[in-house]
Amino acid sequence: MLKSFASLATATLLLFAAMLATPAAAGPAHDFVFKSIEGGELPLSAYRGKAVLVVNTASFCGYTGQYADLQALWTRYRDRGLVVVGVPSNDFGRQEPGTANEIKEFCEANFDVDFPLADKEVVRGANAHPFYRWAREELGAGAAPKWNFHKYLIDTEGNLAGWYATSVRPTAPRVVDAIESLLAPKS
Repeated sequence: MLKSFASLATATLLLFAAMLATPAAAGPAHDFVFKSIEGGELPLSAYRGKAVLVVNTASFCGYTGQYADLQALWTRYRDRGLVVVGVPSNDFGRQEPGTANEIKEFCEANFDVDFPLADKEVVRGANAHPFYRWAREELGAGAAPKWNFHKYLIDTEGNLAGWYATSVRPTAPRVVDAIESLLAPKS
């Protein structure tokens, strides 16, 4: 009896120690910071009170044309409170091999991109940027990026409001409707 009590006490202490060593789940998306493509920080907290569309991007992908749609959304809705954040990633097919400067120049020259861009990040697996690990924990493995141009929509409070697979264009009616539902009315 004493031996089983000691085993139970040891197991309880080990479990408690493991719980203390495990970081608490992050709060809203506003808790995450990317590195800006220009250097410095790109904190999502800077967009508190705005809707944010976070998209992992790539310059040499069959979906790269979605940059034009992302820029169109940004141009159309930024005055109403939408921020588009591009997160270049080389995770899928090695389709983003460039340096930060090369990626930035490509986006500006080919798509007139002027929405915020993060520096290149890992977006899948154990080494994924903390934002992407959090989104997967919040929404489940099915909502994790499977390819370039996966989209996460964040509401004004920093909560995940939805996700859209690569094949769903940023200007698709269901994406636009979801964005508009989060924005300030037209003035």
